[in-house]
Amino acid sequence: MSKQTEIEAAVFRKLLAHLDNHKEVQNIDLMNLADFCRNCLSKWYSASAADLGEEIDYEQARNIVYGMPYSQWKEEHQTEATPEQLALMAERKNAKT
Repeated sequence: MSKQTEIEAAVFRKLLAHLDNHKEVQNIDLMNLADFCRNCLSKWYSASAADLGEEIDYEQARNIVYGMPYSQWKEEHQTEATPEQLALMAERKNAKT
């Protein structure tokens, strides 16, 4: 493994730990502010694994990103989206098209 790959892997682990330490940050907030969320990371993880000839499906990738089954994370940490959050998401989606 190259030094760059080691650094990138370490950064990714720190990102996951940071998100894990801030479960109060909802995916909709991440999407509205940064145009990605934990689910996006899970999709990227699964796709990157496939690119490298490994089979890690979306649910397995979610377990890695969330540090637990998604259904458990959702039950324990996800809150109902506010009308303001939903409006901002719709506004950002419309701006893209």
